[in-house]
Amino acid sequence: MAGIRYRPPSAPSTALITRAGYDRLSQELEQLWQRERPEVVVALSAAAAEGDRSENAEYTYRKRQLAGIDRRVRYLSKLLKRVQVVEQKPHDQTQVFFGATVVVEDESAETITYRIVGPDETDASTNAISFDSPLARALMKKRGDDEVTVDTPGGRRVLFILSVCYDD
Repeated sequence: MAGIRYRPPSAPSTALITRAGYDRLSQELEQLWQRERPEVVVALSAAAAEGDRSENAEYTYRKRQLAGIDRRVRYLSKLLKRVQVVEQKPHDQTQVFFGATVVVEDESAETITYRIVGPDETDASTNAISFDSPLARALMKKRGDDEVTVDTPGGRRVLFILSVCYDD
């Protein structure tokens, strides 16, 4: 078969999560299961009652929507059972560890704030980066005033750590 390449399985992600991340995913699961799924089931039943399902776009749409919700519910249910919530702050809060908020300055004097979180709660829009990412690994165990060099897809970056804190 041309075009099919073997891709080795990826390493399992670290099963750590912050309390805020766990609570957010739990709320999403509850929202899907308690509110959205029942609404879609009612709409699907109404669409099914309209007759010929083979030409019923509403019925097809609702079936796909329900399948998507069920997939996400299964994923979240399994995820929330396997993750470990990190509640305790490290003894040395001057060093970068899981859950830290790190303010860095790059070569162009731009200040960027990163939060080190679990892989299941990363969010590029808020600069929440995975504990497993190359940047987070480079920052680990560093302190304020340390300089860090990290290789990124855009090239090598040098960052200067301005502060490290652990917010609740």
